[in-house]
Amino acid sequence: MKTRFLIILFIMFIIPTMSEAQCAMCRAVVESESDGKTAEAINNGIVYLMAVPYVLVGGLFYFIYRKMRG
Repeated sequence: MKTRFLIILFIMFIIPTMSEAQCAMCRAVVESESDGKTAEAINNGIVYLMAVPYVLVGGLFYFIYRKMRG
């Protein structure tokens, strides 16, 4: 059971870093820039903003799991 929990936790942290999505406005700004630094910075910002809810929900489920278990 502990191994399954660790695998799910690992997947929750890896998937946001693998996705390199952009909103329509961000994409327009990135396409108008010539260097890749702006695109990388925007992608990192999106990943950080997307990761926070996953961490909060994961922590909530962890505490519910611990409360129900013992």
